[in-house]
Amino acid sequence: MTVARRPLPGSPGRHPHRPWPWCRQCSGLALDLGSARTRAWISGCGAVLDAPTVTFPGTGAVGPVQRGAIVDVPGTARMLDRLLGHRLPRRARPLVVVTAPVLGGPAWRERARAAVAVLRPRAVLTVPAARAVALAADADLSRPLLVIDIGAHLTEVVLLVDGAVWDARRAALGTTDLSDAGTSAELSDAVGAMVASMRRQDRTSVTAGALRRGALLAGGGALRPDLTWRLLAGLRAPLRTVPAPHTAAVRGAAVVLRAAHAHPSVTGAHPRPPGTGTGTGDPPFP
Repeated sequence: MTVARRPLPGSPGRHPHRPWPWCRQCSGLALDLGSARTRAWISGCGAVLDAPTVTFPGTGAVGPVQRGAIVDVPGTARMLDRLLGHRLPRRARPLVVVTAPVLGGPAWRERARAAVAVLRPRAVLTVPAARAVALAADADLSRPLLVIDIGAHLTEVVLLVDGAVWDARRAALGTTDLSDAGTSAELSDAVGAMVASMRRQDRTSVTAGALRRGALLAGGGALRPDLTWRLLAGLRAPLRTVPAPHTAAVRGAAVVLRAAHAHPSVTGAHPRPPGTGTGTGDPPFP
């Protein structure tokens, strides 16, 4: 799978870089558009939003994001404006980092950018949700890492090598489908089948090595003991749950946002020496 990388936007030397809210040009937003919940993190404020992903077209609440797909771009834009429009500084042009389903493809990214346009961003970056999870967990990305992200409507199994997506699988199942023990077993079996498929198609030892090292578990499914027990038994491999797994993706996007704000292409300055921090003054995500 090829992952295209875009250069970070910015205009070096145009203005002194200061942490939001002192510099309105440097305001930033990390966003996780989940099928059930939308979560956001704003520079200088930290976590500001954890709300249902719904819009109100006049016939009741409707989900504009379903099974990991943005099915209603105008509805998603209205939701973002309602939830976040008043939280950003006036006349701000935020840098926005959005988590993306690994197999969402260019169509998903195009729809996300169209919806986020309502917030008047100066640039929109997307980060694979699995990489965001790994960043939130402060995982060692110098070694192959298997990420299992069980959301409300979608489950992804992703192999990261050197921090980039090496292989990925997805299933249209999630925590909203866990109505009984049988469904829990079905979801666990689906994860096992995806991992087995990755191992069969991998002619190297990368997938097997990542599995022996232990998978990283995130998403709302990581909060279900019955499901984690089934996964442990089915995979026969260690599992490490990310702290606060349901907010891991947006916290990882916030890490990307802070790094982008500290990048010389944005600041117009030379990189800071290790250990000196980024100077953003941002409070952590709880």
